[in-house]
Amino acid sequence: MPNILITNDDGYHSEGIQALENALKDLGDVYVVAPESEMSGASHSLTLARPLRIRQLDERHWTVDGTPTDCVTLALNQILNEDQRPDICATGINPGANLGDDATYSGTIAGALESTILGVPGLAFSLVAYRNHDYIESAKVARELTKKALAEGIPTGTLLNVNIPKGVPKGYQVTKQGFKDARPVITEHIDPRGKPYYWIGEDRSGFHAEGGTDFEAIDDGFVSVTPMRSDLTNHEVIKELKGWETN
Repeated sequence: MPNILITNDDGYHSEGIQALENALKDLGDVYVVAPESEMSGASHSLTLARPLRIRQLDERHWTVDGTPTDCVTLALNQILNEDQRPDICATGINPGANLGDDATYSGTIAGALESTILGVPGLAFSLVAYRNHDYIESAKVARELTKKALAEGIPTGTLLNVNIPKGVPKGYQVTKQGFKDARPVITEHIDPRGKPYYWIGEDRSGFHAEGGTDFEAIDDGFVSVTPMRSDLTNHEVIKELKGWETN
């Protein structure tokens, strides 16, 4: 039986991670190492300025007072032994989209990315719904794609960012990362002591319809499967910048 590592960025007690574990538990030996509290928007951050604490709940479940990246790093290098080393890492199910440029903020994607960097294939699952979350269909998708990845493999150095529309999907589309049309919205408030505090939000007006993007697949009712990697190089611009080189 394969070993499967599960983590997320919404915390150990989130409904999404419970749905994911239930969907995958008959595919192999499942181990859950998740943040003890919500770490949404943590991106690929690693905790370096303070110690981390691991709490073991039972023989298959642990919490970490850190980020999804911390969880995967500790799972692969401290918590799990060689016999438990994962064959795959699944993250989520995130209650909300991780589409387009939002991927750079996502702790859900970061967990899968860290596992990929450390030699374990990663899949990140997100349900594109912001209220009234029903994980029945997204859990089915997560199970099907994890089973396929275990059977057929994922190319080395690649993670799959999977976004699932609300309701029953029409099917699957392999997509590229899109770009949103949005601007930051910052609201100022005053606390009981008379001091200001701020909330960062966003006013989103749509996305760039370039053809074949994750946004368009979701808009058309399909599951979006976007292959990603840690290499952030803009390869198309290398030749253009060659003139900047000096000897």
